[in-house]
Amino acid sequence: METLLIATDFSANAKHAANYGYMLASSLGANLILCNSFIVPAEVPDAGFVTWPIYEYDELLKDNANELTLLKNQLEQAGSKHVFKPHISCVNEVGAVADVVNAIAEKNKIKLIVVGTHLINGLSQFLIGNHTRRLIDDTTRPLLLVPASTTITPIKKVAFATDFKDPEKEMQAIYELINLIRPLNAQVLVTHIHDEKKHTPVFEKWLGSFLSEISEKANYPHLHYRVVLAEKPDGALDWLCEHGHIDVLAMMHRKHSFFEGLINGSHTQKMAGHIKIPLLVMPSH
Repeated sequence: METLLIATDFSANAKHAANYGYMLASSLGANLILCNSFIVPAEVPDAGFVTWPIYEYDELLKDNANELTLLKNQLEQAGSKHVFKPHISCVNEVGAVADVVNAIAEKNKIKLIVVGTHLINGLSQFLIGNHTRRLIDDTTRPLLLVPASTTITPIKKVAFATDFKDPEKEMQAIYELINLIRPLNAQVLVTHIHDEKKHTPVFEKWLGSFLSEISEKANYPHLHYRVVLAEKPDGALDWLCEHGHIDVLAMMHRKHSFFEGLINGSHTQKMAGHIKIPLLVMPSH
């Protein structure tokens, strides 16, 4: 049976993401691992080393373990009406969030990682937190970022946004996306963010072969394609999320992609605040 990992810091946004993750796990027929990580302060800049009392360390471990158990009980109680009730286990580790999450994901062959976001007014701030950036850069599994504004409803349509600059890796990411959501029977809308009014005949021929190959190999009937014309990708993604009637926006993260530009470049600061749906980050293998 597949397993999803929910990373939490017990904030209100993280708890909302946990509820979303429980709903998704129930729909996928997957079990859950709830994970919390914390860093022990070992050094203070310009002040030398500090010693953290053992009893404070033990108390923090105990408090976090209690919070995990409480969250587990809340999820199980709230999800009592679901047909499939995921088994939930808890992990409480010391270390940086990305390191702990990736270690647990590797050990337990996690299918999907779910985290909440703390800033919700647009994709620009949606991706700004240091922990989130590190998770995006280092994740080896699909990573679902859930804003507090997300409505907890079944996923019926996922848009995979791409510029087709790395078609082989894009194809693998689409396969992985389809395999992930196959139990949901959700539509997958391959969305080409394009800055020209017309495709060239050569590109159209290549695109037809590309989509036919995906459709044949994936054996998934709910695969569709559309073009969104835009000079800047951030505006196109804003429009897609606001008007595309989608439940999740999926993108592949790789170096020198327009996705990386949204996180690190000037586009990030200019995004309009309309995104209220989860962002699924597909790693580039």
